[in-house]
Amino acid sequence: MDITYAVDNHVATITLARPEALNALTREMVFDLINAFDQADEDDDVRAVVVTGEGRAFCAGADISSGPTAFTPHEGEEVPRDGGGIVALRILEMRKPVIAAINGVAVGVGVTMTLPMDVRLCSESARFGFVFVRRGIAPEAASSWFLPRIVGISQAMEWAATGRVFPAVEALRGGLVARVYPDDELLPAAYALAREIADNASPVAVAATRHMMWSMLGAAGPWDAHRMDSLVIHQLAQSPDAAEGVTSFLEKRPARFTSRVSTDMPRFSTKDE
Repeated sequence: MDITYAVDNHVATITLARPEALNALTREMVFDLINAFDQADEDDDVRAVVVTGEGRAFCAGADISSGPTAFTPHEGEEVPRDGGGIVALRILEMRKPVIAAINGVAVGVGVTMTLPMDVRLCSESARFGFVFVRRGIAPEAASSWFLPRIVGISQAMEWAATGRVFPAVEALRGGLVARVYPDDELLPAAYALAREIADNASPVAVAATRHMMWSMLGAAGPWDAHRMDSLVIHQLAQSPDAAEGVTSFLEKRPARFTSRVSTDMPRFSTKDE
């Protein structure tokens, strides 16, 4: 199995586990990743997800060891779906926050798959590259939508048009990652962030906030956000978690949230059933 999955104290860890190949992504790994994200999403015990790589790489991109035919469609596939895009869109649909702990090289799909993750942290030894044009292909994993929204069109085009590999400090300066850590401090920092979410926040409120933030990136204006805000706040204000959030604050104690993502999510539109 080239993907491992584990849950500890409300935090799921998904690890790319093909270190002998720098965790280069195979077609089988695409579907193993989908299954892992499905598992995390369906488990109410999971409140945050950390994604990392085993060994000295996060992911060295797609496995192109088969040579020039690596990007050739399989027989019977006229326009096959891009595997990186399948992963990226599944991550986008997550109801749990996803933290990327980028522990080494992350190029090609190794970096584009992280774009729909909510927070990207990296080690000082991490290296990034949107290398597609240097392989004669175009960016994938819906990165033409994600990347300009994260770092701006000018920075996105510089990285994508040159295809060059760049260091962690440039990724930080360009807004691709939130923070850079010494190599041995990366995973503890990622877990500390995940634990802060898991220990202190209502899982339903976090899931609702994640949906609202990502969906509003494509909104025509703030009026759409205001309508969604008003509807969601109205529903959550009547929930047991809202009562517990206020009561625990007044009583100066940790909150004990009981609402479940699987059953208690609010509607995001008056058209939702």
